[in-house]
Amino acid sequence: MSKQVQQVETIFCHETGGDYLLVVQRDGKRLFRAKLGLSETSAGPRPAKFRLKDGSSEEPRQPDEFVELARRAKRIRISEQTSQEGRQELTEMLSGYQLADKVKTVRTCRYCASAGRYSPITTETAVKDDADWICQDCARRELERQLSYSGGGEVTGAAKDRLEDLMLEVQDLDRIVNLLQGRLDPDLTKFDTISATTDEVDPVRVDSLNLHPGLQGLLEDRFETLLPVQSLAVENGLFDGEDQMVVSATATGKTLVGEMTGINRVLNGKGKMLFLVPLVALANQKHEDFEAEYGDLVDVSIRVGASRITDNGNQFDPNADVIVGTYEGIDHALRTGKDMGDIGTVVIDEVHTLKEEERGHRLDGLISRLKHTCERRAERRDDYHGSQWVYLSATVGNPEHLAGALESTLIEFEERPVPIERHVTFADGQEKVRVANKLVKREFDTESSKGYRGQTIIFTNSRRRCHEISRKLEYSSAPYHAGLDYKRRKTVERQFGDQELSAVVTTAALAAGVDFPASQVVFDSLAMGIEWLSVQEFHQMLGRAGRPDYHDKGTVYVLVEPDCAYHNSMEMSEDEVAFTLLKGEMESVMTHYDERAAIEETLANITVGGKAAKALNDRMLGDVPTKHAIGKLLQYEFIDGFEPTPLGRVVTEHFLAPDEAFTLLDGIRKDAAPAELVADIELRDAEL
Repeated sequence: MSKQVQQVETIFCHETGGDYLLVVQRDGKRLFRAKLGLSETSAGPRPAKFRLKDGSSEEPRQPDEFVELARRAKRIRISEQTSQEGRQELTEMLSGYQLADKVKTVRTCRYCASAGRYSPITTETAVKDDADWICQDCARRELERQLSYSGGGEVTGAAKDRLEDLMLEVQDLDRIVNLLQGRLDPDLTKFDTISATTDEVDPVRVDSLNLHPGLQGLLEDRFETLLPVQSLAVENGLFDGEDQMVVSATATGKTLVGEMTGINRVLNGKGKMLFLVPLVALANQKHEDFEAEYGDLVDVSIRVGASRITDNGNQFDPNADVIVGTYEGIDHALRTGKDMGDIGTVVIDEVHTLKEEERGHRLDGLISRLKHTCERRAERRDDYHGSQWVYLSATVGNPEHLAGALESTLIEFEERPVPIERHVTFADGQEKVRVANKLVKREFDTESSKGYRGQTIIFTNSRRRCHEISRKLEYSSAPYHAGLDYKRRKTVERQFGDQELSAVVTTAALAAGVDFPASQVVFDSLAMGIEWLSVQEFHQMLGRAGRPDYHDKGTVYVLVEPDCAYHNSMEMSEDEVAFTLLKGEMESVMTHYDERAAIEETLANITVGGKAAKALNDRMLGDVPTKHAIGKLLQYEFIDGFEPTPLGRVVTEHFLAPDEAFTLLDGIRKDAAPAELVADIELRDAEL
């Protein structure tokens, strides 16, 4: 040991089992470990035993060798975790050898000390663990151990990084463990704040608009000035017939942009207005809104799907001044050859739907077919001058590109009326309901400066889960989804608006824009069905939190189940998805065509446009492989030249996917039993 002794730099002492564990270092690296035992003598405490440690074995040495070692050392450090009596005993012993000037008590990591490592920590680097302090490396290891005991599976990727960062930031392991157990410590759960922002726009006075007297008077009774996004639209040619794409956050007033120009053109004899939305629930609400706001000025009808609305007594009238419809409802009217007269204004709400896998190509095709229909009418009638198009969205990743592709002027307004706080916490499926219940109660018990109680929208991934969560919430709540009948949905909307409900629990229907003035959004799931949310969908949904006329801020809670997926086809886990969504950039809105979508839209375009079908395909946003699609349609006799056959017409009018029709037709031609046909379709879907 003599050579090592000559080069000793630090001796670290830590009390263990009545003795002292020594770590001897040089240049920051451990040379060896030893165990020191003291005994009381007439001269004070003195070394009684000294053993070198090698793994679990110990080599006895003379106690005097410790004294020589201590004299050679530059410094001697005693762990703060050593008892007061132990520190006093060591210091008194070393003073007896005139070594007191080398001694200092330091804060060290108890895990490192117990393992025979000298790991000094400072106020800035220490992490609290119960009543003690540990180093950051040991804190990370201990967090990982706690994560494995959390019951939620293995925390992966960004979620683990987030938890580690939080732990080092607050320097408290116990608080992070509590977070994993569903504790709602706002200082820990808070991920970030989306600040309220204000764009400087000179407001346009309503009395300066010079609209049709009926609409002018109605608007003057409601407002003195237009909101900023509305003012921007007016300044950029809204009432001059300019096509516009309006991109602005929820609750900034963009819907009125489409309404104002559409109603004004109706009243001035420039054709009817179509107001199109992606979901039946939205069409129902918008139809009711138009009836209430403009019913004294115009006739309003609704077109949803292939049939009339029977549960509220409204039947589709193609001659109405205003037609509110779903995309599929209006597309069905085109595919079946219904004449809707002169179309003066087309408002496409939620235009970002163009990027969706199932609906995107149908909206793309609908826009092309509607424009073709309006152009053909203009060719036949000198007194019809075509239509104005207004596209609306709260969230678009590539607004300039999309506006250009739609041949429209971009009206982009980035103001957020109220700030939104975003929080993340961890819980398993059953714990999520308990956490959601606590959040709902806390929010409903809080009143804003405007005098409104806080209300919550809880998003989940299935109708069944909507009912399950709603039943378990202590305060008044209701499920809300497309499976409820019209009257039930309207009752829920009224109750929420009257502040009779603390929460609604819903699937995707609300995300697209049904008007619930919620102050808080809670994500019970980051999936819709068996698909993870996109960044765009996530932002669309969280944007429902906070309304400027009701709330001081919006609050969003993302409840994450580590290592969770809702179907074996989902590649990521919920904890990975959570931070991808929170940090991710908005996806570009583009329509992509696989073979199925290309064949369906080509058949619909042939049905509506005949020989103009190729031109309709070419004007669509996505790249449609027209030649291949026509070849398949001819092969299965869905078209005859550029006319649909009776079979092709049935397929397109009922929105039957052509590849399903191909499978059915192949089976029928082989005299397959009906059960075999169904099995073939199910098998085909499973393989996609």
